[in-house]
Amino acid sequence: MKKGLLIVAAVLMLAGAVQAGEVKLHHWPCAFVPQELMCIPVIMDVGYWIRVKSQTKYKIELNQISIHEYDGCVTIPVETNFNATLSCTIAAYTANGDITAGGGVGLSCSVAPANITPGTTNVSVCAHITNANLSQLPGGGDDIQVATVCIKVVPTV
Repeated sequence: MKKGLLIVAAVLMLAGAVQAGEVKLHHWPCAFVPQELMCIPVIMDVGYWIRVKSQTKYKIELNQISIHEYDGCVTIPVETNFNATLSCTIAAYTANGDITAGGGVGLSCSVAPANITPGTTNVSVCAHITNANLSQLPGGGDDIQVATVCIKVVPTV
């Protein structure tokens, strides 16, 4: 009976000591039972990530709207873990001929939706060209690159 009371008293002392973040006993309880000494939080930094799978498979194909005016769009799935605002820039690609030769060419692009939330969002990226100078391009060519659209991203606060 005395031994049972001693064990109960030792366990109670152990429980009180565990709460203080340390274990101090002259004798361990009858069975060696693991006792929780403390808990440590596990933390990490989670960065921003955004991705478009298979980036090289997307191209904007322009269609003629009127003489010297062309439009085209492509839809791409954008995955992200943060609220983001997308924008775009467009520049003439001159390795195949310069559509801006002679000046007066209008190059513009758009992204819709521009504001995206975490998850996957289908984003439409469009290019618009006006007053294009086609005299610099090879006639009868297919898939001639005339411009490059770049997509930019910034976290939305």
